[in-house]
Amino acid sequence: MRKLCPNFEKENGLDTVLEVPIPEEMLTNMGTNGFNRWQNLKTLMNNAQVADKSSCLSAHTNHEFTALLKLIGAPLIPLQVQSDNTLTRPLRDCSIGDSIGKYIVQQYVAATGGQGALNSLKNMYAMGEVRINGSDMRQSADDNSVGSSRGKAEVGGFVLWQQNPDLWCLELVVSGFKITAGSNGKVSWNQSSSQPFQSNKGPPRPLRRFFQGLDPRCTANLFLDAECVGENEINNDVCFILKLQTEQQTLQAQSTSNTEIIMHTIMGYFSQRTGLLVKFEDTKLLRMKPVKGKDSVFWETHIESTVEDYRCIGGINIAHGGRTVSTLYRYGGSHNHKQMIEEIWSIEEVDFNIFGLSMDCFLPPSDHEKEHDGAEQTVALS
Repeated sequence: MRKLCPNFEKENGLDTVLEVPIPEEMLTNMGTNGFNRWQNLKTLMNNAQVADKSSCLSAHTNHEFTALLKLIGAPLIPLQVQSDNTLTRPLRDCSIGDSIGKYIVQQYVAATGGQGALNSLKNMYAMGEVRINGSDMRQSADDNSVGSSRGKAEVGGFVLWQQNPDLWCLELVVSGFKITAGSNGKVSWNQSSSQPFQSNKGPPRPLRRFFQGLDPRCTANLFLDAECVGENEINNDVCFILKLQTEQQTLQAQSTSNTEIIMHTIMGYFSQRTGLLVKFEDTKLLRMKPVKGKDSVFWETHIESTVEDYRCIGGINIAHGGRTVSTLYRYGGSHNHKQMIEEIWSIEEVDFNIFGLSMDCFLPPSDHEKEHDGAEQTVALS
């Protein structure tokens, strides 16, 4: 990952620190020599708002490209997560399914470093690389196959900062196109090179990427009240399955005047051998409220992330790689389509208890007073 931009204008000038480190591969594809590469990258970043992204992720418009990038790069989970130091629940007065779920979470806490180590975390930082590919939007959601990928994979990098589940910030650059998302404890928001600030309906929520093996404490707190619903084998590893179903009251708070979220389910797969999380998936069903004389259109998003390459950082087991596949279904009336986006990600750096990380690091953009409901909804693809 490249963190510095050389100063080609002044021989003795200082290098420029990049806001978001970029992969060497992304830079190499920008030109034939160092000067041309950096100039082309600078031009691409400055012109991202008008750049043609129709060849990226099989998108047909810049608006669709932005929606796909947000879908795979910066989705939120529907539930708020406590940031206290509980991490465990008493097993008495619980059903068998609930008590098994709490026992699995206890094993996960132990496998990731123990309650003492996790409770010592005040904040975190992570930097990594992504490789994203997309398929065509194709007919027939009943067909198990997905449209073939078009073009080469898009390469990019990201930086994450987190104080607690409601205080976080993400910067993601792919193909010179930048997405920024975050939460200041009051509202979750995002913006991109081509779209202004947009706030998400309802209370602030955590970024899904933290639950891909990056933040064990938040993951443990998320699944504290989950129910064990069975077992499954993931990559030759037998796993317990913990399930969370979002309450209707929460879904209503996140719905907008044009959309209704019908359900949002979260599943976690925990290895019986190691106790670690090896797969995280969620499914969301949304209905577009019908216009007079037209049928309702439904959007179903299924995202599953396999998590691997755990390494011990400061006494805590953190996943350093994985693969996320997001499948988007659109159906209802004459609509019956299916599309897939795949992200292969790796973590280059991760650290905890960063000195000097303050509330100012999580402030939304200056135009945050202009609210735009439903920023995260994938209905933008219509």
